[in-house]
Amino acid sequence: MPRIDHLKTSLTRSGLTWEQTWRADDQGLIKCWENGRALSATCPDLAEAARRDELPTLDWKGGVSGTPKMKKKFGSLNYLATWQGLRGEDLRIDTTQEVSLMCTRTSVLVTFTADLAKLDSDSTASEETDSPEQ
Repeated sequence: MPRIDHLKTSLTRSGLTWEQTWRADDQGLIKCWENGRALSATCPDLAEAARRDELPTLDWKGGVSGTPKMKKKFGSLNYLATWQGLRGEDLRIDTTQEVSLMCTRTSVLVTFTADLAKLDSDSTASEETDSPEQ
């Protein structure tokens, strides 16, 4: 299933096994999106930052913190799904396509991909910062 869509009006799923959550056709993207929706309720400042098109640090690779040295990096589709939920959007991801977003706070271009080799290739270089965010 290359295209994953889930409406923001959908109820949060419950009672799923680990296999049903992470190994189903959506590969856990719906769970990440649900987690983003829950995070929005508990961290409204973080949700507001995401709605301003910032890419804050979350549980998955893709966020930007501090003052990055690199102006391009890769992020996971799991981050993108969480970010969409955090913003209060419908989940809309085509797993066969890469999506690039510019963080409005840092001007870092993040390309969200399902390609694990790309995610691994810049795992240390793009995370370096001039000064850590406090």
